[in-house]
Formats: sequence, structure tokens, C-alpha cells
Amino acid sequence: MTAAHVQSSSDQTHLAYVLRRAIQLGVFEAGVVLLFSLGSRWLEGPVELVFRVIVVLVGIAGVSLLPGIWTRARTIEGIAGSAGLGLAAAFAFLLIDVSLLQPIGTYTNRWLAIGGGSNWWYHPVWWMVGTFLPWMGAFALARQSAKDGTASPAGVFVVSLIFTIIIGSAAAVIGFPGASFGLGTFAVSYLPAIALTVLVSGRGGTRH
Repeated sequence: MTAAHVQSSSDQTHLAYVLRRAIQLGVFEAGVVLLFSLGSRWLEGPVELVFRVIVVLVGIAGVSLLPGIWTRARTIEGIAGSAGLGLAAAFAFLLIDVSLLQPIGTYTNRWLAIGGGSNWWYHPVWWMVGTFLPWMGAFALARQSAKDGTASPAGVFVVSLIFTIIIGSAAAVIGFPGASFGLGTFAVSYLPAIALTVLVSGRGGTRH
């Protein structure tokens, strides 16, 4: 994800285009979940951890940044379009999940336990996260573009990872309930980290 120069003053938010991209993102999310779950089932020890870390990094980078790249988010139009794209992608993932991933036994018990063993808990959380990450990612790209004239997805992701490490480590050190120096803690820490990245990306730029 290299620097993307502004190609148009109009954000790409046509409904047909957004829906088509949402389906693509939903398929991407399903692929990430499938890889993560298969790695958890078949691998063990350090190899499993490294594999899961890579999959999570690819997953959060794609979900956070692809919508903003696709919509060329530069104004509130593109930012909102990215959030809508993320929500539609979460629904696309839901359909793949309930019709394919769960019936073929993708999840181990510990993986399904993340959702409390119930779709009524698991999927709404997915919808919220799947909307929040594209929203914040597009917001960061738009603010960065307003400041520098270009949007660098790679730069946004690196900054967000730095914040993730700081927040996750702080949570583990101070004993925040449920926090530890583990993948789960740092994955959750990415949520406030991407929000902080929006603030940093917008310093000196125009607010949208």
C-alpha cells in the first residue's frame, strides 16, 4: 500500500461501485477468518503465533484501509462511503459465514468462543468493528491528504501499529481487566489506536 496521489476531487461513492467493493471486502474478510481458524486448528507453538500475527495484520490493514483507498476518501462523502462499504462488507461476510464457514466446521471451540458461541453476539460485534475500522481508516487518509496533498496507506498503518503497541503494552502493564501481552489484547488495542491515528494524521490539515 504505497502513497496514493489524489486523482479526483470527487470521492468514489456511487452505490453500485460501493456495493461491488463491499462484496470483495466481505470475501476478503471471510478468507482472513478461514486462514486464521485453520492456522489455529493445525499449527502449534511459535509457528502458530507467527502465522496468526501475520493473518491479523493483513486483515486489519485490509479492512481499515481498502475502503478508503477504493473510495478515494478526501471529504466527508468518501469517509461516510467507506464506513458504509465496511458495513455492507460485514453483511456479505455474515452470509458467507453462516452459509459456508460455520457449516464446514471452520471454527474450533476456542475460536467460536470469541463470539460467546452465538451469532447473535458475534455478528453484531463484527458489524460494528467492520464499520468502525473503514471509517477511521478513511478519515485518517482524508486528513493526511488534506495536510500533505497525498494519502499514504502504509504510513497510516505504521502509525496505527505504533499506537497499538503502546496501548496494548500499557493495558497489560497496568493490569487492565483481561489484558495481557498476547495477540488478543493487541488486536483489540488497534481500535483506539486507529482513532488516535486520525488525530495525528490531521495535525496541521483541514478538518472534514
